[in-house]
Amino acid sequence: MGAMSHDSYDVPEPPPALGSVVEEGRGSLPFTLIHGEALVACASWALGDAGVTPVDLGTEWAGLVDSGEPVVLHDALCPMTPAPFIAGCLATAVERDVVVVGCRPVTDTVKSVADHLVGETVDRSTLVSVTSPVVLPAAVVAALDGLPSLDFATLVAALRERFPVELVEAPPAGRRVASEEDVRVLEALTAG
Repeated sequence: MGAMSHDSYDVPEPPPALGSVVEEGRGSLPFTLIHGEALVACASWALGDAGVTPVDLGTEWAGLVDSGEPVVLHDALCPMTPAPFIAGCLATAVERDVVVVGCRPVTDTVKSVADHLVGETVDRSTLVSVTSPVVLPAAVVAALDGLPSLDFATLVAALRERFPVELVEAPPAGRRVASEEDVRVLEALTAG
């Protein structure tokens, strides 16, 4: 997989962690090819390259709690997120004992809507798009009975109600795709 370059990242030695690539609820898009490989496969490789031990999403939550390890969730629709970025998010979550969430700036114009009327433009500098990973430190894993949602935006909103959450800007290669057109753009961005 020569498309993923880690030259501009310091690769921290990651602490032990368990993790899963989340493709459930995302339709068939995780099986679209990028650089000749399925998005879900690329995401799995990045998680493994970040030093995370893979576990199936069907693993009993009690088993994750008993491990005493943090849990890293990686979205299959963020397939080219660099492994060093995932490892850095994991290290931050463990060091600071906070949930760490990868995000990207919002670049689209966003308007408010009230009473079915389009209103003022929302300041984009106050908005982010949740991408990947979502890292749960061991204390958060122990405090939960399971994941409130597999939709990352919904999951992060639920986590913010109970735990400190730190947003970390993901590199451009860590963007989330929502269509095959997005996959082609990401493929061009990560070529070479």
